[in-house]
Amino acid sequence: MLPVYDVAVIGAGIVGTATARRLSQYDLKIAIIERGSDVAMGATKANSAIVHGGYAEHPASLRGRLCYPGRLQFRMLNEELNFGFAETGSLVVTTDDDRSPLERLLERGRANGLTDLRIIGQDELREMEPALNPGLRWALHCKGAGVCSPYEMAIAMAENAIANGAELFLEHELLGIALDGKEFILQTSQGEVRSSYVVNAAGVHADKVSQMVGVDSFEILPRSGQYLLFARGTGKPINSVIFQLPTDKGKGVLLTSTYYDNLLIGPDASDDASREDTSTDIVRIAAIYKQCKTLYDKLDPRQFIRSFTGIRARSSTNDFVIEATKVRGFINVAGIQSPGLTASPAIAQMVEGLLQDAGLELVKKSDFDPYRPPIIRKKELRPLKEIKPLLDIPSAPEKIICRCEQVTEGEIVDALHRGIKVKTIDGVKRRTRASMGWCQGEFCRPRIAAVMEREYGEPIDPSFDIEHSGVNRVSRSELVDFLKSQE
Repeated sequence: MLPVYDVAVIGAGIVGTATARRLSQYDLKIAIIERGSDVAMGATKANSAIVHGGYAEHPASLRGRLCYPGRLQFRMLNEELNFGFAETGSLVVTTDDDRSPLERLLERGRANGLTDLRIIGQDELREMEPALNPGLRWALHCKGAGVCSPYEMAIAMAENAIANGAELFLEHELLGIALDGKEFILQTSQGEVRSSYVVNAAGVHADKVSQMVGVDSFEILPRSGQYLLFARGTGKPINSVIFQLPTDKGKGVLLTSTYYDNLLIGPDASDDASREDTSTDIVRIAAIYKQCKTLYDKLDPRQFIRSFTGIRARSSTNDFVIEATKVRGFINVAGIQSPGLTASPAIAQMVEGLLQDAGLELVKKSDFDPYRPPIIRKKELRPLKEIKPLLDIPSAPEKIICRCEQVTEGEIVDALHRGIKVKTIDGVKRRTRASMGWCQGEFCRPRIAAVMEREYGEPIDPSFDIEHSGVNRVSRSELVDFLKSQE
């Protein structure tokens, strides 16, 4: 007889893992169903990594109501889960003398409850961001906005949920849902999972999952956004998250330093997108580059190391869809586009309330442990001459496996034994940053594979990169040559 779970969460992105982690504080049997080979394989690993202020969305929308309460939880969550969060502040900048668009954003932010917003002039803007275009005239400053590492956050949420009793089912593609009395039978590619309640957090496929129980109240209209990532250290001249004035398609192309000091620019926005294609396009990538060059003229295409595309799960309602459906016990959590990462803790809290209203009994565990130790911590990279003696020593925790990001064997071994079997080298990359540096894994991928093979006793193909499987990405040389041809 199959076990019956109290709650099955479909999708192991940031919303699914945040929900599972929140529910794991209660005496519940929780299943997390994910079709990918790892958590955080969709939009969670391909977004701006921004913890938004909460001023851009209308206060009548769920996006507006949940962003700021979600943002307020990041500091505490990072203290518990150690995924990487920095409160850098954000600036919405303009070259126009007219500051009325910024004043409207200020009013909207205050309506959403924000208390850390103000408009600053040219002198203070130059003092805060001396590397930016000196022609910038006004900016809306939000002190509490910041950056995080979103895939590390989802991994941390999942690890902590598992440590508190949740079960993760990877490579379980959902094929259908049937009802057996008060139980849902989730038919997956690897068998059935039975549950009393279901949370649909399936990202770009959430409408298809909802249709499996006869709820057809929304459609996912995928929107793609492309990004350029530059080498570590290139983000250090940028102190805040820099936005341009938003449009009806989103917050526009931004300029920011990542949590690990890589310069990141993008995204653009295209509604001519599929749910699966994460290729990048030279025309779009070059347009993003040129647009950001007007803000920051020190952009150097020779420091560009990777392009990527995120697919946003935009709903036909143009808002989050978080609802108890007409099917008792089936909760939709769909259309989670920006600021979904920021709102995710508040979304999980809302889902908890919907489940309780639907009849789920929530009894706190006496032994819930909210703490998850870090795999890595942000560190200053040492000169190559200092680390060279540690590159080719015999196996040891201090042996350096990845020279670009200076990731040790001990950190990789730790990442492999935390309740989630890491099935690809890219999974190690998302947990440790090994192969995220200048050479993009050319040096360390065989070395990572060797550690994985030793720890798991299974062969690993170091040439396989799940992010490149059937995906075409603009390279550094392609971007440099294209920009030269446009001169």
